[in-house]
Amino acid sequence: MDKRERAEIFRNRLDERMKEGGISRSALARRCGVDRSTVSQLLADDAPRLPNAHLAAECAAALGVSADWLLALSERSETAADLLETSFRLTAAERTPTDAEIAEWHREAAGYKIRHVPATLPDILKTDAVLEFEYAAFLEKTPEQASAAMRDKIEWLRRPGSDYEICVSKELVQSLADGEGYWRGLPPDARREQIAHMAAQCGALYPSLRVYLYDPKVVFSAPVTVFGPLLAAVYIGRYFMVFRESRQVRALTDHFDQLVRDSVTDARNAAAVIGAMS
Repeated sequence: MDKRERAEIFRNRLDERMKEGGISRSALARRCGVDRSTVSQLLADDAPRLPNAHLAAECAAALGVSADWLLALSERSETAADLLETSFRLTAAERTPTDAEIAEWHREAAGYKIRHVPATLPDILKTDAVLEFEYAAFLEKTPEQASAAMRDKIEWLRRPGSDYEICVSKELVQSLADGEGYWRGLPPDARREQIAHMAAQCGALYPSLRVYLYDPKVVFSAPVTVFGPLLAAVYIGRYFMVFRESRQVRALTDHFDQLVRDSVTDARNAAAVIGAMS
């Protein structure tokens, strides 16, 4: 792009945003700390000119747009801060399926495949006893609420077109069967019930729900959910790291798909393998 062409694009974009914002030449000149005649020169039809870097930055700041966009270096008019806010943010995590924002993400992704790596077991495959064991200490959400939300999701999975893939650590499921680590303190009867229930649901809900078991000694994944091509949320404890920029969502999708390929148990055999752990 030659200098004259870039100057013309700058003039047109500057004029466009001034009109959209109802900003006069005098007002822009005051915000940029220059004379009105300087702004008039930038907007001249006969001989458009490019401003210096300082003035370009001042114009962009005054109009709330990206200087790169004004100078035809980008097709995105948002500022870097706005782009970051759009593509990535932190949102408070309640660590419960009754969290309203998680429910909204599911509604937003209706019709798309949802990919999920849970922090422990998938909430939709937990028994009431396990929900009681995990959520009893929560003050804002009760085990009963978690159980109701879990049943709602199962009904959603039974609808035509539902598509849900879950990757679970095989070691975590085995530790549940053995009553070790995270599951220490959960009574044996509750553990056996959970294993049987998980195995039964993996079979009953297949293929709408496909569960894969991966070996954490071979591959690793943080808890993450990918809602189709729309967004991905990584659970870090108190917060979800939420990504909406397409390349970021694609990268986390690729991560999940690789986890599926590296799994030691595929979805067709998950029910039998989990059931045998009891």
